[in-house]
Amino acid sequence: MPLNKDLIGKQYPPRTTEATLDALQNYARAYNEDNPAFLDSKRAGGVVAPPMYTIVMIWSSIMGVVGDTDLKVDVVRLLHGEQDMEFFSPIRPGDKITSIAKVASIETKATGETLVLEINATNQVGQVVNRSMFNAFIRGGGKGGSEARVAEPERGEPIASVAQQIDKDQTYRYKEASGDFNPIHVDENFAKMAGLPGIIVHGLCTMAFTSKVMIDKLCGGDPLKLKRLRVRFSRPVFPGQTITTKVWFDGERNGRKIFAFETFNPNGQAVIRGGIAEVAP
Repeated sequence: MPLNKDLIGKQYPPRTTEATLDALQNYARAYNEDNPAFLDSKRAGGVVAPPMYTIVMIWSSIMGVVGDTDLKVDVVRLLHGEQDMEFFSPIRPGDKITSIAKVASIETKATGETLVLEINATNQVGQVVNRSMFNAFIRGGGKGGSEARVAEPERGEPIASVAQQIDKDQTYRYKEASGDFNPIHVDENFAKMAGLPGIIVHGLCTMAFTSKVMIDKLCGGDPLKLKRLRVRFSRPVFPGQTITTKVWFDGERNGRKIFAFETFNPNGQAVIRGGIAEVAP
């Protein structure tokens, strides 16, 4: 059954979630983070949440939309296609984050449909914390035909290339820390029933791994300098694989340095394409 396009533009009620020290540190450890900005409670100024922890704060808003029976989302056929996150103010332990989601667009593609949600989040004093675009692909029932793929530009040698190991138990740890309990990430039989070869890593977990690359290599370890992170998930990542993220400088805009990046599996196939990181001076 197709998505209900009458709901385009619908805004959902606000949802508020409190950040805790244990939760944000558990999230950091769930993607093998070791940055003292997130883990050292004795650090001057205290700890801040990893930028990607924002997804935990807004997850209930995303699930509130996906679970709207009027929208008619078949979660078994849902794959996370793209994620674009802008980071405005850091989240600290004790912050109460209020997020509001709306259906930004629904489009019919050759092999399915895309559902784009816009989520805006503020803290308890009204500061804008984050703006996110969540793009899901619902497999099957498209309009047929084929769509031309846009080739990635030739960028030359990267300025950074970082290999990261995905642990065998990564999806189980990330599930608990993130609140994303989709069984395709932890249940082999369910994943195969959904048409996948087996358990796959959460797309947002892979994105969190790339955020570590950007903070470590482009921000000098300072997470507050990462202002935007955008990815397009192009291929599943599997537990136990090593992924390699390559980064290229892509100019400056509005006082920020822009970097392009892609992430590859051990076979050299891109698992993330069209990556963008924006870094403050």
